[in-house]
Amino acid sequence: MSGREPHGATAAGAPEQPAGVRTWARDLALGARFAAGGGREGWTRTVLTAVGVGLGVALLLLAAAVPAMLNTREQKRVARDTSATAYIAKPSDRSLLVADVRTVYRNTQISGSLLQAEGAKAPSPPGVAHLPAAGEMVVSPALRKLLNSTPLLRERIPYKITGTVGETGLMGPSELLFYAGSDQLTARDANYAHGNATRVTSYGFHTPTEAMSPVLTLLLVVMLVVLLLPVAVFVGAAVRLGGERRDRRLAAMRLVGADIRMTRRIAAGEALLGSLFGLVLGAVFFFAGRQLASHVTIRDISAFPADMTPNAALTTLIVLAVPVAAVAVTLVSLRGTAIEPLGVVRQGLGRRRTLWWRLLVPVVGISLLVPLFGSVNGSDAQVNEYQTAAGAVLLLFGVTTVLPWLVEAVVRRLHGGPVAWQLATRRLQLNSSASARMVSGVTVAVAGAIALQMLFAGVNDTFVHSTGADQSRIQATVSAQTADARQAVDYTAKVRATPGVARAYGFINSRATQPDASKLDPNADTAFIPLLVADCDTLRQMAEIGSCGAGSVYIVPNKERWGASSDADLATYARPGKRLDLNTGALPYTGTPRLWTVPADARSVTARTDPRGQTNWGVLLTPEAVDQSKLADPTAVVMVNLDADKQDAVEYLRNTGAALGPTVTVSAVSDTTTQTQYGQLRRGLFVGAAVTMALIGASLLVTMLEQLRDRKKLLAVLVAFGTRRTALGWSMLWQTAIPMALGLVIACVGGLGLGAALLAMVGRSFHVDWATVAQMSAIGAAVVLAVTLLSLPPLWRLMRPDGLRTE
Repeated sequence: MSGREPHGATAAGAPEQPAGVRTWARDLALGARFAAGGGREGWTRTVLTAVGVGLGVALLLLAAAVPAMLNTREQKRVARDTSATAYIAKPSDRSLLVADVRTVYRNTQISGSLLQAEGAKAPSPPGVAHLPAAGEMVVSPALRKLLNSTPLLRERIPYKITGTVGETGLMGPSELLFYAGSDQLTARDANYAHGNATRVTSYGFHTPTEAMSPVLTLLLVVMLVVLLLPVAVFVGAAVRLGGERRDRRLAAMRLVGADIRMTRRIAAGEALLGSLFGLVLGAVFFFAGRQLASHVTIRDISAFPADMTPNAALTTLIVLAVPVAAVAVTLVSLRGTAIEPLGVVRQGLGRRRTLWWRLLVPVVGISLLVPLFGSVNGSDAQVNEYQTAAGAVLLLFGVTTVLPWLVEAVVRRLHGGPVAWQLATRRLQLNSSASARMVSGVTVAVAGAIALQMLFAGVNDTFVHSTGADQSRIQATVSAQTADARQAVDYTAKVRATPGVARAYGFINSRATQPDASKLDPNADTAFIPLLVADCDTLRQMAEIGSCGAGSVYIVPNKERWGASSDADLATYARPGKRLDLNTGALPYTGTPRLWTVPADARSVTARTDPRGQTNWGVLLTPEAVDQSKLADPTAVVMVNLDADKQDAVEYLRNTGAALGPTVTVSAVSDTTTQTQYGQLRRGLFVGAAVTMALIGASLLVTMLEQLRDRKKLLAVLVAFGTRRTALGWSMLWQTAIPMALGLVIACVGGLGLGAALLAMVGRSFHVDWATVAQMSAIGAAVVLAVTLLSLPPLWRLMRPDGLRTE
């Protein structure tokens, strides 16, 4: 019989004396001896427990290594940063010209720099022994491999490979990085213009990272809870493997004179040994996985094994917490069980589970979060990380406390049906705890994922903004600082000739100033008016110009809400018959004025959002209306419509941009732009979720195998009496499907509750994306189904006649 015994009394009713340290040590050691000395049966049980705990420990160690890995990546980023703290005007024997030439190949970032030494003592980047000569380059191992297999990319990076970037200069083994030598670099001036490179004298300038906003801090805290709590649940479930056989062994101990408390301490000793082996096995799993880390890349994130060193304090906490948790979980799980000398009575139905205290756990969690509603709203808000984490943990943990009650309450009412259904429901009615524990980790993971996705969706518009770009009109842009207008026109022509370019809208971006600018005080405010020079077809993409021909000029007011002063400058200086000065190349004003008269037939027109999503203003004119050689600091911009039928059209365009020089930038057009830290959190969530789901699957498989091993004699007996193997296979599926379905129901309730609380904290209205809820539920169900299918081959082997053998 299963039930709760009076605390502090033996079966005979005599009071028990509290056990001392020596008694605890003796009984724990006795339990460990039983676990280690139980022959093949005992060792199998201990190994399965160790594997289950070890998987959880490995992931905890991985989490403990993440801070060190991120710190190492940041140190490497700083070590190769060339963001100079001050402008360096003159070359020296220690100066180096650096030009950034990073690119993208099929959505993969490739970092690159052109280098030109100006002296014998010019610094080398981290991981590079010697600066490459002009036309040569050193590359990361991953980029070398990619270049050897990709002629299209090799055309874009044509330098001769003469060396390899060392590990000290790489963020990770999969990073694509190169440093190439050049003799075509020119240092920019004090305004960082009129050149194509930056002059530096050393590497290693620290550029402060952007401070994390309160909303992002909240997202990070909830992410850690959602990713790590399922691990704790699985570790707790792993130490309870083989519970039924353990209870029968403990009943035998009662038969030879052990009291209730002694049997609990012996059971704790068995769990303690399994958890200690689990710690060792977890360390083995972690270090083995760490060696494989260099071969794994998730969302462009990879790490060297040496960079993944667990934090010492967190590692100590894991080593101490796992054995303590194993003992505590075992003692708590046995407090509701009466272990009698006749162990067969244990197979009877026990007292129904109570609900009130199970509901109290999530209620306390919500109570911790309610005072924080509206507190994470605004840039100056403060996040109470500990209260938030505690509330989220209790609310999600409440899902696991309510699940056993729900499974028991539902399966009690299930009757009749096919043989497989009856076998499954009867098994659940006899002992629903094991099945509930098996899916509890998945339930917590799904609930947390639903809540986290609700929070991401609620704050998405804060960090993801529409660019206004029209991808149906263009798919890429090319921009470059040019020496003169002739070069800008040449760039546009080469872009138009690129394979895969269907249409190109090129224009020259320059500006003009008021005609008396040369006579003004250097500190006086000066009017600047944009000049956009393009053909009629391109101008129609920017304004409602109507008729257009050679020499046409249009004046476009600034439609933006802050454009009042701009419109005043236009009304004053950019009027038909007025003169503008095209000499705006330097501040303060230098050189002689280059006056240009606005034609008398210039018309005022309305701006139109161009394909990039930008609204242009100023003076728009065709090339015939101005002497383009007088334009100051012209920038070539080409908006490109790509041929959808041409494979790798954007890659050919990037090759053209690379051939034009380091000042040319090729960018793919996107509908949205995402704040960097927010994007990094989403990438981190994807990586963490992938690892956690892998752990969930592995742990579920271990639990399923243990349950099958625990019941192999019963399975063999059923087959011997004529039960079909297919019926037993379906019964196993129903035994996991029923708790899983109930777990997903309660996961949706818990996830929606936590998601609503988190949205209230950031001041957002409650909104549910049911498609996301269905997706998260489907992923959880798919993991359980996959594990069940993987357990069928062992099930078939256990149903052989030799399963009837006994000692």
